[in-house]
Amino acid sequence: MLNALWLGFFLIAAIFGLVQWLFLDDPAVFARLIASLFDMADLSVKLMLMLFGTLTLWMGFLRIAEAAGLINVLARLLSPLFRRLMPEVPAGHPALGLITMNFAANGLGLDNAATPIGLRAMHALQTLNPDPKSASNAQILFLVLNSSSLTLLPVTIFMYRAQQGAPDPTLVFLPILLATSASTLVGLLSVAFMQRIKLYDPVVLAWLGSTVLALGGFMALLASLSSVAVAALSSLLGNLVLFGIIIAFLLAGAWKKVAVYEQFIEGAKEGFDVCKSLLPYLVAMLCAIGVLRASGALDMLLEGIRWLVQVVGLDTRFVDALPTALIKPFSGSGARALMIETMQHTGVDSFPSLLAATVQGSTETTFYVLAVYFGAVGIQRVRHAVGCALLADLAGVLAAIGVCYWFFGQMVQP
Repeated sequence: MLNALWLGFFLIAAIFGLVQWLFLDDPAVFARLIASLFDMADLSVKLMLMLFGTLTLWMGFLRIAEAAGLINVLARLLSPLFRRLMPEVPAGHPALGLITMNFAANGLGLDNAATPIGLRAMHALQTLNPDPKSASNAQILFLVLNSSSLTLLPVTIFMYRAQQGAPDPTLVFLPILLATSASTLVGLLSVAFMQRIKLYDPVVLAWLGSTVLALGGFMALLASLSSVAVAALSSLLGNLVLFGIIIAFLLAGAWKKVAVYEQFIEGAKEGFDVCKSLLPYLVAMLCAIGVLRASGALDMLLEGIRWLVQVVGLDTRFVDALPTALIKPFSGSGARALMIETMQHTGVDSFPSLLAATVQGSTETTFYVLAVYFGAVGIQRVRHAVGCALLADLAGVLAAIGVCYWFFGQMVQP
């Protein structure tokens, strides 16, 4: 899928370039295509320098949290819930701890760091699978929740915004939190419907009820504020939560007499190893998106969609962020490249860029996740996993659009 997508970008760019040269008398289009290749290659290296720092930093802090036992505490805390959502997984099984660690990494927005942990969790669940060729209920629930992008602290999104010059990188903290909550809730409910999970169990109701009440109360509070106040609150909470988690990890490590510096270094080494393999993928996708934009193909597609939206009588500012939403289920690197390209084309704090960042933080590369995780354990029959995961993606995109109009519709000019 990714191979066809990448090749298609270049072929479409070539066709549109020929059209502009032969029919629109614009021979300079080829100069723009070549210039975009070099520009995007240069941008890829600059992004990687900051990504190296971000991933090594957070993998280091996660290692401290793991050594301090915080991951085990979370696993014990979530064990009663998972025993009911995944009744075929015995209490205390290693898969529960690995699933918790995977959710923790995803929650911090470290999607690349979460993948190795998620693969270990899938292997652990496979040991309980009575039919090795068909996805078990527990594996499907884990994959759908994973692909629903449960992102509580999207540090990599903050990093990309900072690299593009955003004066306040955490401005999208609350929009992403609300949109990803919608995505995860829809994913859970869809799987629960397909698997006949008893959501009316007291423990499940306590978890879901408290979460829904907390989010509902929080949204009621936000509804009482102006758009400027909401954006300011998002910024404050983003920075406060980010630094608060760092201090909590360090204090927990000190309390447990963990050698926090040594553990940080070991975790940072893992982050470095994860990050160094990403540059070729980032260069490939950014260059493909660059030539697509330079050829005029992407602009023509967006103008066509914008015209249809205008005919319906809706606001069109969200249209420029749609490429990120459309590509995200197929390619994380492609969606990331489109988000960055949108930031460069429209401005890092424009409405389309804020929406693209929110979509990037609240949806997941569904087909990639399903292919990698199921492929790693030889699953051939995925059952209802794809449908539930795509439904969660759709909920995340629609929620992101609605939330961004709520937060930034009046504050940010098109």
